[in-house]
Amino acid sequence: MIERPAIRRAQPGDAVAITALISQLAAFERLPGPDDAAAERLASSLQAGHCLAWLAENLDGQAAGYALAFQTYSTFLARRGLFLEDLFVAPEARGQGLGRALFLAVAAFAREQEAGRLEWMVLDWNEPARNFYTSLGAGELPEWRLNRLDAAALAALK
Repeated sequence: MIERPAIRRAQPGDAVAITALISQLAAFERLPGPDDAAAERLASSLQAGHCLAWLAENLDGQAAGYALAFQTYSTFLARRGLFLEDLFVAPEARGQGLGRALFLAVAAFAREQEAGRLEWMVLDWNEPARNFYTSLGAGELPEWRLNRLDAAALAALK
């Protein structure tokens, strides 16, 4: 067990390491992974502030997990919010407190920004993740359903 997990805000130069972790997450979620240019786009997005990321490092200083979020806005609260897009710890680094430390870093940022809420989604079949978030005091919103237009649907929308 790592006594103090090394969590830090990710910089554009961390994009290659984060993209490698995203590829592992994609495989776990049974989805296609990032393309060859993804690290470049991620670095640009981090530089421009389009997204925020935190990196967890193992004792050797290697990337072992990450969290990526972006800001939202609630009209009902008239406050900014934070949406946690990904929270992932590599399988070999699990059980060391990195996931909790990453989540707490994101939550601390949300508090610093006086966010009205922190939200995220969890796949319905991912019981370990659902149990993890419940252990942190989170509640699921069963009445809400995610809708999406992907790039092809956006292009076809007239």
